[in-house]
Amino acid sequence: MNAQNFIKLKEGYSAKLYRCPAGKLTIGYGHNIEDRGLRKDENELIFTNDYHEVCDELLRGMGAVYTVQNEARKAVLEGMVFQLGYPKFSGFVKMLSALASADYHAAAHEMLQSKWARLDTPKRAKQAAKMMKTGRFPE
Repeated sequence: MNAQNFIKLKEGYSAKLYRCPAGKLTIGYGHNIEDRGLRKDENELIFTNDYHEVCDELLRGMGAVYTVQNEARKAVLEGMVFQLGYPKFSGFVKMLSALASADYHAAAHEMLQSKWARLDTPKRAKQAAKMMKTGRFPE
């Protein structure tokens, strides 16, 4: 045993936030996230893991309809799943149907008909719909 393993053993591990005995938000092996936050490299690792999970969910859920898209359209789909989660994203049935038919104008239109576009993040949704329609990243 070494010092790191001893501390990990005594702290225990939690993948979810909890309040330590001092009342501080804590995660992992006793990391006081409330006072210390996360370093940029830690956030980059979390983001990378989350991004790969999103791509895996899209691949499992959409298969070739996802993989044949160009990078801009993939980015739209990945961004939506990243923001909304796959279960809510999969509720965009008309958009997904239009996408499966490569009808990008209809897919963009359906995106803009959603609560996501009207109320949640309208600016983001408008930009995503434009990317879906044109197949290009914004300049």
